[in-house]
Amino acid sequence: MGSFLAAAVQLTSTPDPDANFASAEEQIELAARRGAELVGLPENFAFMGEDEQRLELAPFLAERCSSFLVTMARRYQVTLLGGGFPVPAEPGQTFNRAELVGTEGQLLARYDKIHLFDVDLPDGNTYRESATVQPGDHLPPVVDVPGLGRIGLSICYDVRFPELYRHLAQAGADVLFVPAAFTAFTGKDHWQVLLQARAIENTAYVVAPAQTGQHYGRRQSHGHALVIDPWGTVLADAGVSVSAAIAPIDPGHAQRVRAQMPSLRHRRPALF
Repeated sequence: MGSFLAAAVQLTSTPDPDANFASAEEQIELAARRGAELVGLPENFAFMGEDEQRLELAPFLAERCSSFLVTMARRYQVTLLGGGFPVPAEPGQTFNRAELVGTEGQLLARYDKIHLFDVDLPDGNTYRESATVQPGDHLPPVVDVPGLGRIGLSICYDVRFPELYRHLAQAGADVLFVPAAFTAFTGKDHWQVLLQARAIENTAYVVAPAQTGQHYGRRQSHGHALVIDPWGTVLADAGVSVSAAIAPIDPGHAQRVRAQMPSLRHRRPALF
């Protein structure tokens, strides 16, 4: 298997789904034109707005997001991750779901976010994701995609739970997807260092699509969609604009890093 280009798309999603889908398609097309074969959209790519509106739109968004991913993957001949969109769950709640779709429109993997962001930040913002989001009850999958290797899924706040990524690494993941809508306040200190840690400790590539800028009210995201190699080197950074971080994924490089730093083989889990 040779190297290929991966794109971590960066968006400023709003409460307007039509505008969000149009912006997402524009970035998918641009990434495909640059040669990307693996493309990831961020968490909340189709909608960033108040919880009440999200709950109202959830049945429509769930259907449209899945259909959009199939259409885009086929149209631009990319393997495409929709990094998180609402799907109806219990009354008054949704799942936050990621779907990975192949170039023929086939569903390759699905994951409902299990770690929910319930935090009071010093900047005055309070987040209670669990108030309207139901956590998934299955660990994220690793899927073998011909020509692209083994890809593991996660979503945003998951990045603070290293045991989840160790599960993905033990399942053979070569590429770790971390689509996110990381807050501006936490992102400036934690986003890049957490992603680099997940790459280094699992000797895997990290592809991290992101939200950026002002979405609605006081909701602001950090940006800096990243592609990071297994040594922890940042290969591409989208900055704070609507764009994409695009960089090569080289399986040979990953094998060399794992040979030089065989920490996964040195684990002694029986002691823990």
